[in-house]
Amino acid sequence: MKKRFLSSILCAAMVAASIAGCGSAAPAPAASEAPAATIEEAEAPKAEAPATEDAGSEKLVVGFAQIGQESGWRDAETMSIQTYAAEHTDTVELKFADAQQKQENQIKAIKSFIEQDVDVIGLAPVVETGWDQVFAEAQDAGIPIILLDRTADVDESLYATFIGSDFIEEGKEAAKQMAELIGGKGKIVELEGTVGASAATDRKTGFDEEIAANYPDIEIVASQTGDFTRAQGKEVMESFLKSNPDIVGVYAHNDDMALGAIEAIKEAGLKPGEDIVTVSVDGVKGIFEAMVAGEANCTVECNPLLGPLFFETAAKLKNGESVEKWVKSVDGVFTSDIAADVIDSRAY
Repeated sequence: MKKRFLSSILCAAMVAASIAGCGSAAPAPAASEAPAATIEEAEAPKAEAPATEDAGSEKLVVGFAQIGQESGWRDAETMSIQTYAAEHTDTVELKFADAQQKQENQIKAIKSFIEQDVDVIGLAPVVETGWDQVFAEAQDAGIPIILLDRTADVDESLYATFIGSDFIEEGKEAAKQMAELIGGKGKIVELEGTVGASAATDRKTGFDEEIAANYPDIEIVASQTGDFTRAQGKEVMESFLKSNPDIVGVYAHNDDMALGAIEAIKEAGLKPGEDIVTVSVDGVKGIFEAMVAGEANCTVECNPLLGPLFFETAAKLKNGESVEKWVKSVDGVFTSDIAADVIDSRAY
């Protein structure tokens, strides 16, 4: 096979991470950072395409198995990957698969990429578990795997690196913002993401632990999955409102579920952002619009524009270079009082 995935890549030097991803070994954050999610960067002159083994003569061939299209955030990540590949067709070839929220489809895509002898496989795992066998098949074929934005519960020797955010810290920050918004006391509800997804698991862990440790007068009275979708976020929030008429806040693991919850709150005759405050994660433009309208209160950013960093890392792996086990993205926190000032700079 034309590639060899050197064991040195799998044993890249690590510094101890202060926060571990739930369900997997704790990778150390890398010095390199993901691009900030602004229009200025999105429209800036594009970076040079990554060099390949035979610069100018052999393309970097990458297979990427995306989860699907469950949210605006996911669409932005897909756009970032596909746009970069389209702008660098002279040096990059992308083989893209949409798994439609099904793990079996992602596994089929990975097996297909192995058969096609791609240089690197990228994956945003729909759930954390169930990857050991297919990851081992990729390793046996000498093809490194990059986990993008979500982790997998496998031995870390089975993948080269994880590129993404610290989901536990996102949950902790969301808890701090919620506590400030409701004055440190009251009953709140939680809209969880897809069951088994690392983003959902860790955002819940971070939030729940922070509330329990530091805010004894805040009670999470209900917590249920909304599967990261606006429709289910609305449906679950409707149920929460019927069972818990005195709630003062809702924490959603992503903005799309928060936007669905806002619809449910309005239909119940209440004022979102006032009667019931919202804190969510991602930073999509829709939540900024809601904050400007006074219907949402805070979003903890999780940057989806990872395409350039993904291909840069893939090129390093093809060339036999070492990469950090965790290439950590840079994210911010945005509240309603600054939303109007930054909304025009949002690229997704």
